[in-house]
Amino acid sequence: MTGSGDVPPERGRESEVEELRRRVSELESARHEPKHRLRALGSTVLIVLASLLALLAVVAVWANSIIRDTDRYVATVAPLASDPDVQQAVTNRVTDAVLARVDVDGLVKELSDAAAQKGVPPRVAELVGNLDKPITDGLKQLVSGTVMRVVSSPAFEKVWTDANRRAHAAVDKALTGTSDSVVQLKDNQVAVDVGPIVAQVKDRLVDAGLSVASKIPDVHTEFVVVEGEDIGKVKSYLRVLEIVGNWLPVVAVLVAAAGVFLAFHRRRALIGAAIGVFLAMVLLGVTLTVFRAVYLDHLPPDANADAAGAVYDALVRFLRSSVRAVGALAVVTGLGAFLVGPSRPAVFTRHFFSRGIASGRDVAVSSGLRLGPVGRFVHRFKTWIGVAILLVAAVVLFTWSYPTMAVVVWTAVIVLVAFGIREFLDAGEGSGRQLVDAPADQEQPRHQ
Repeated sequence: MTGSGDVPPERGRESEVEELRRRVSELESARHEPKHRLRALGSTVLIVLASLLALLAVVAVWANSIIRDTDRYVATVAPLASDPDVQQAVTNRVTDAVLARVDVDGLVKELSDAAAQKGVPPRVAELVGNLDKPITDGLKQLVSGTVMRVVSSPAFEKVWTDANRRAHAAVDKALTGTSDSVVQLKDNQVAVDVGPIVAQVKDRLVDAGLSVASKIPDVHTEFVVVEGEDIGKVKSYLRVLEIVGNWLPVVAVLVAAAGVFLAFHRRRALIGAAIGVFLAMVLLGVTLTVFRAVYLDHLPPDANADAAGAVYDALVRFLRSSVRAVGALAVVTGLGAFLVGPSRPAVFTRHFFSRGIASGRDVAVSSGLRLGPVGRFVHRFKTWIGVAILLVAAVVLFTWSYPTMAVVVWTAVIVLVAFGIREFLDAGEGSGRQLVDAPADQEQPRHQ
């Protein structure tokens, strides 16, 4: 009988084997340490580079979509037609353009002549001749009210959308500074011609009884969409990103894949790549917010800051949506790589859900469910089925025109549901046969 202080031979041999394995592992690690360091360094450099390329890729895809995709461009600028700040800015610009072309002195002279012809006393006619300022104020109020009614009407939204759709063909040239069409880039400004609005205002003023408005000539009035001292530099950068927009996302993915493949611990490298891309998206989001404040601070003194802020928010709306989508994809990827790892939380999570699904399967089987060949097929090709699920999800995300965060989240949910169904159908090869043969075994006592 072995004493309490003695160690069983089997346990002693197991301890010796574990000690030998530990020493061999340390020797192998020491022997390959320089090589591992080089691989780790190379993997880190590639992952950091991939994170930066992901940031540029998001901006490049946005720039490319604004220039190449008419529907995307129209969807970007269409909400500006109903923005109160933009409507007020357009109203002020058109009002100034109309009043600048109304001959107030001539209108006063007509009134004085009309008063003289009616036999008005000379003193009264002289007072009529001094009505320049009241008449100017009244005209400004009349024109401003008329313009606001035009700009705030549903018809203006349609005119604005149609004009921008027709003008989209010139956006590319506008960004290169060579366009003379509706959209122009000159003097560090991107401007849109709102002359058609002046024409509608002129017709409404004539209908209201202001016949002098009929003498207003055709006016090409520019409404500045973007203005800044560095717009020329931004134009050049966007042009470059537009050219590489189709390939930069692919390059970023390939570089990240190379960094993960080169790493000694690839799962950890994948988590690191996901964290790097997520941080890059956070940096881009913060940059957009900071750049907005800087852009508004550098506007000319006579610019409408509220309207400029509304235009900026509209132009980067889809860019921010892409930032959130890529960030969500990085988070989902990182969580997935973590949950397949050997850590205690990951193992607990896997076991918790797998046992829950197994319990549900057992209840279904006891209620009469027969998996049969399906269960054996899923058990045999379980790994490949998982790979197929992930490949389909990747294809969906990469072929979706402009995936949003909601698309990424719902894709992740569907993937989890697909994996849950796979786990439910996997009853094990032996269990599958037993389920199929169970009815025959139950009938045997009757024949005996």
